[in-house]
Amino acid sequence: MNLNGLKELVTSKAGRQILTLQKHSPAILFGAGVVGVVGTVVLACKATLKVEDVLNDHQKTMMDIQVLDSKDGYEGPEELQKDKILLYIRTASKFTKMYAPAFIVGALSIICLTQSHRILTQRNAGLMAAYTALDKGFRAYRERVVAAEGTDKDREYLYGVEKTEVVKEGKNGPKTVIEKRAGEPSIYAKLFGRDTSTSFNHEPSYNLVFLRSNQNWLNDKLKSRGHLFLNEAYDQLGLPHTPEGAVVGWLYGKGGDDYVDLGIFNSQMEPEHFDFFTGREDAIWLDFNVDGVIYNKI
Repeated sequence: MNLNGLKELVTSKAGRQILTLQKHSPAILFGAGVVGVVGTVVLACKATLKVEDVLNDHQKTMMDIQVLDSKDGYEGPEELQKDKILLYIRTASKFTKMYAPAFIVGALSIICLTQSHRILTQRNAGLMAAYTALDKGFRAYRERVVAAEGTDKDREYLYGVEKTEVVKEGKNGPKTVIEKRAGEPSIYAKLFGRDTSTSFNHEPSYNLVFLRSNQNWLNDKLKSRGHLFLNEAYDQLGLPHTPEGAVVGWLYGKGGDDYVDLGIFNSQMEPEHFDFFTGREDAIWLDFNVDGVIYNKI
């Protein structure tokens, strides 16, 4: 390996190490800050153990000054006042030296914690902006699909609808019909069922009323408050929170749908929805029509 190749290798490895440190810098700074806070407490406690000795020395010296003053050892009050001031300065200097390490470590700890928070805030802002741009582009794409192909095609492309031929018995004998079933739900979808929701009931009619009434309640809350987070909808339906549910949701009057839709009460009910509400299936996918990230828009 020649000198230039070795130089490039060393530079590349050093660059990767620096990038790795930058990636983990919030965790490193936070850990250093926490350790520094503990160190600050320890150093402050050690310094406090010496306070009594310093105060005793201060009081002893002050008594000597007072005894000397009682024996007319000072030429005037100015000289007495000068000695007292020098004593206070010396005592303050001792306290400063004792607590200086704790103060320095504490200040550095605050800087580390603040810097860690600043880096995470900047990264979150960048991620939020990137997600918002991606969501905007995806919605624009869906609008073009609807304009060109229609709403049904948009749903097919979105959920990966599968078409299967099924032979059913008709009035004139068996006939072949095409059934459509949705594929994978969206990333915000949740399975509402016996093992996934604390609000599930074994009575199918109860689940139908529960879901419809809660969809209406969520819409009323959205209209009254102006915003609604996805995790709040999950809560209302007895579903667990998700990290994305804390930042995405609905905004009223901001150009979105202006309503909460669980994706199951459409004009044309899907076969799996019908099976759930008639008791043939014990779970159903709820697919929420969130407006996207609203955390930075409230």
